Amino acid sequence: MTPEAVIEALEGPCILTVGDLRLAPLNDGDIDDLFAHFADPVVTEYLDIEPVEARFQTWDVIDWAGAVRASATGLRWSIRGPDGGFVGTCGFHNLTYLRGRRGEVGYDLRVDRWGQGVMSLVMPALLEFGFKALDLHRIEAMVTPGNERSCRLLTRHGFAREGQLRDYAHWRGRFWDQILFARLRDEAE
Repeated sequence: MTPEAVIEALEGPCILTVGDLRLAPLNDGDIDDLFAHFADPVVTEYLDIEPVEARFQTWDVIDWAGAVRASATGLRWSIRGPDGGFVGTCGFHNLTYLRGRRGEVGYDLRVDRWGQGVMSLVMPALLEFGFKALDLHRIEAMVTPGNERSCRLLTRHGFAREGQLRDYAHWRGRFWDQILFARLRDEAE
Protein backbone atom coordinates (compact mmCIF):
# COMPACT_ATOMS: atom_id res chain seq x y z
CA MET A 1 0.00 0.00 0.00
CA THR A 2 1.33 3.39 -0.91
CA PRO A 3 1.49 6.27 1.59
CA GLU A 4 -1.14 7.99 -0.54
CA ALA A 5 -3.48 5.00 -0.18
CA VAL A 6 -3.06 5.03 3.62
CA ILE A 7 -3.85 8.73 3.72
CA GLU A 8 -6.90 8.11 1.56
CA ALA A 9 -8.07 5.31 3.91
CA LEU A 10 -7.75 7.66 6.90
CA GLU A 11 -9.53 10.59 5.26
CA GLY A 12 -13.25 11.05 5.17
CA PRO A 13 -15.68 10.10 7.88
CA CYS A 14 -14.09 6.73 8.85
CA ILE A 15 -17.30 5.82 10.68
CA LEU A 16 -17.71 2.18 11.74
CA THR A 17 -20.96 0.63 12.92
CA VAL A 18 -20.50 -2.45 15.07
CA GLY A 19 -23.74 -3.96 16.33
CA ASP A 20 -25.44 -1.08 18.12
CA LEU A 21 -22.15 0.78 18.63
CA ARG A 22 -20.90 3.67 16.52
CA LEU A 23 -17.21 4.44 16.13
CA ALA A 24 -16.28 7.91 14.88
CA PRO A 25 -12.90 9.66 14.85
CA LEU A 26 -12.28 11.67 18.02
CA ASN A 27 -13.19 15.32 17.59
CA ASP A 28 -13.88 18.50 19.56
CA GLY A 29 -17.36 17.27 20.45
CA ASP A 30 -15.83 14.46 22.54
CA ILE A 31 -14.05 16.80 24.96
CA ASP A 32 -16.46 16.60 27.92
CA ASP A 33 -16.84 12.83 27.69
CA LEU A 34 -13.08 12.35 27.42
CA PHE A 35 -12.53 14.59 30.44
CA ALA A 36 -14.90 12.54 32.60
CA HIS A 37 -13.39 9.31 31.22
CA PHE A 38 -9.70 10.13 31.68
CA ALA A 39 -10.26 11.77 35.08
CA ASP A 40 -11.06 8.30 36.43
CA PRO A 41 -7.87 6.77 37.92
CA VAL A 42 -9.26 3.27 37.41
CA VAL A 43 -9.50 3.91 33.64
CA THR A 44 -5.94 5.26 33.43
CA GLU A 45 -4.34 2.68 35.77
CA TYR A 46 -2.61 0.81 32.91
CA LEU A 47 -2.49 3.67 30.39
CA ASP A 48 0.42 5.95 29.57
CA ILE A 49 -1.37 8.99 30.95
CA GLU A 50 -2.14 10.19 34.45
CA PRO A 51 -5.73 10.98 35.34
CA VAL A 52 -6.57 14.42 33.98
CA GLU A 53 -7.41 17.05 36.56
CA ALA A 54 -8.71 19.84 34.34
CA ARG A 55 -10.88 19.86 31.23
CA PHE A 56 -8.23 21.68 29.17
CA GLN A 57 -5.83 18.72 29.59
CA THR A 58 -8.17 16.62 27.51
CA TRP A 59 -7.49 18.85 24.50
CA ASP A 60 -4.07 17.14 24.35
CA VAL A 61 -5.85 13.86 23.57
CA ILE A 62 -7.95 15.50 20.84
CA ASP A 63 -4.85 17.25 19.40
CA TRP A 64 -2.86 13.99 19.46
CA ALA A 65 -5.68 12.12 17.70
CA GLY A 66 -5.86 14.80 15.02
CA ALA A 67 -2.09 14.80 14.55
CA VAL A 68 -1.72 11.03 14.12
CA ARG A 69 -4.60 10.97 11.65
CA ALA A 70 -3.20 13.93 9.68
CA SER A 71 0.23 12.29 9.52
CA ALA A 72 -1.28 8.91 8.53
CA THR A 73 0.29 7.23 11.55
CA GLY A 74 -2.96 6.41 13.33
CA LEU A 75 -6.65 6.88 13.92
CA ARG A 76 -8.53 7.03 17.23
CA TRP A 77 -12.29 6.56 17.44
CA SER A 78 -14.78 7.38 20.15
CA ILE A 79 -17.10 4.46 20.87
CA ARG A 80 -20.72 5.45 21.43
CA GLY A 81 -23.76 3.37 22.32
CA PRO A 82 -27.16 3.38 20.60
CA ASP A 83 -28.26 6.41 22.65
CA GLY A 84 -25.09 8.32 21.69
CA GLY A 85 -23.62 7.81 25.14
CA PHE A 86 -19.83 7.65 25.41
CA VAL A 87 -18.45 4.13 25.97
CA GLY A 88 -14.69 4.57 25.40
CA THR A 89 -12.06 4.94 22.69
CA CYS A 90 -10.12 2.63 20.41
CA GLY A 91 -7.93 2.79 17.38
CA PHE A 92 -4.53 2.46 15.78
CA HIS A 93 -1.26 4.28 16.30
CA ASN A 94 2.35 3.76 15.28
CA LEU A 95 1.33 2.77 11.76
CA THR A 96 4.42 2.08 9.72
CA TYR A 97 4.88 0.98 6.14
CA LEU A 98 8.64 1.39 5.95
CA ARG A 99 10.16 -2.09 5.93
CA GLY A 100 6.88 -3.53 7.19
CA ARG A 101 3.15 -3.03 7.32
CA ARG A 102 2.23 -2.92 10.97
CA GLY A 103 0.35 -0.89 13.50
CA GLU A 104 -0.51 -0.92 17.16
CA VAL A 105 -4.08 -1.21 18.41
CA GLY A 106 -5.24 0.39 21.66
CA TYR A 107 -8.51 0.76 23.53
CA ASP A 108 -10.03 1.95 26.80
CA LEU A 109 -13.57 1.77 28.15
CA ARG A 110 -15.60 3.45 30.87
CA VAL A 111 -15.43 1.29 33.99
CA ASP A 112 -19.19 0.74 34.04
CA ARG A 113 -18.91 -0.89 30.59
CA TRP A 114 -16.19 -3.38 31.58
CA GLY A 115 -17.19 -7.04 31.31
CA GLN A 116 -20.13 -6.32 28.97
CA GLY A 117 -18.50 -7.61 25.78
CA VAL A 118 -17.95 -4.18 24.20
CA MET A 119 -14.40 -4.89 23.06
CA SER A 120 -15.29 -8.44 22.06
CA LEU A 121 -17.76 -6.83 19.64
CA VAL A 122 -15.40 -4.04 18.52
CA MET A 123 -12.15 -6.00 18.13
CA PRO A 124 -13.18 -7.93 14.97
CA ALA A 125 -14.10 -4.62 13.30
CA LEU A 126 -10.74 -3.13 14.30
CA LEU A 127 -8.91 -6.13 12.91
CA GLU A 128 -10.87 -5.96 9.66
CA PHE A 129 -10.16 -2.23 9.30
CA GLY A 130 -6.47 -2.78 10.05
CA PHE A 131 -5.96 -5.72 7.73
CA LYS A 132 -8.20 -4.55 4.88
CA ALA A 133 -8.54 -0.75 4.85
CA LEU A 134 -5.02 -0.10 6.18
CA ASP A 135 -3.46 -3.15 4.46
CA LEU A 136 -1.52 -4.12 7.59
CA HIS A 137 0.30 -7.43 7.76
CA ARG A 138 0.81 -7.30 11.53
CA ILE A 139 -1.25 -5.74 14.31
CA GLU A 140 0.43 -5.35 17.68
CA ALA A 141 -0.82 -4.47 21.15
CA MET A 142 1.24 -3.39 24.15
CA VAL A 143 -0.16 -4.30 27.55
CA THR A 144 1.11 -3.10 30.90
CA PRO A 145 1.69 -6.10 33.21
CA GLY A 146 -1.22 -6.57 35.57
CA ASN A 147 -3.86 -5.74 32.96
CA GLU A 148 -5.19 -9.29 32.75
CA ARG A 149 -8.50 -8.24 31.15
CA SER A 150 -6.62 -6.87 28.16
CA CYS A 151 -4.41 -9.96 27.92
CA ARG A 152 -7.48 -12.22 27.86
CA LEU A 153 -9.23 -10.07 25.24
CA LEU A 154 -6.27 -10.17 22.90
CA THR A 155 -5.78 -13.91 23.33
CA ARG A 156 -9.49 -14.53 22.58
CA HIS A 157 -9.07 -12.60 19.32
CA GLY A 158 -6.12 -14.54 18.00
CA PHE A 159 -3.22 -12.44 19.26
CA ALA A 160 -0.12 -14.33 20.36
CA ARG A 161 1.83 -13.22 23.39
CA GLU A 162 5.32 -12.72 21.99
CA GLY A 163 7.16 -11.65 25.10
CA GLN A 164 7.71 -9.01 27.72
CA LEU A 165 9.75 -5.93 26.85
CA ARG A 166 11.61 -4.79 29.94
CA ASP A 167 11.53 -1.06 30.76
CA TYR A 168 10.14 -0.47 27.27
CA ALA A 169 7.99 2.57 27.99
CA HIS A 170 8.35 5.68 30.14
CA TRP A 171 5.51 7.63 31.72
CA ARG A 172 4.58 8.93 35.17
CA GLY A 173 8.25 9.42 35.94
CA ARG A 174 9.32 5.79 35.58
CA PHE A 175 9.95 2.96 33.14
CA TRP A 176 7.34 0.27 32.57
CA ASP A 177 7.55 -3.22 31.14
CA GLN A 178 5.19 -3.94 28.26
CA ILE A 179 3.80 -7.29 27.17
CA LEU A 180 3.89 -7.56 23.37
CA PHE A 181 0.96 -9.25 21.65
CA ALA A 182 0.65 -9.56 17.87
CA ARG A 183 -1.60 -11.00 15.24
CA LEU A 184 -0.73 -11.57 11.60
CA ARG A 185 -3.14 -11.05 8.72
CA ASP A 186 -3.22 -14.68 7.64
CA GLU A 187 -3.86 -16.14 11.11
CA ALA A 188 -7.34 -17.60 11.44
CA GLU A 189 -9.45 -16.54 14.39
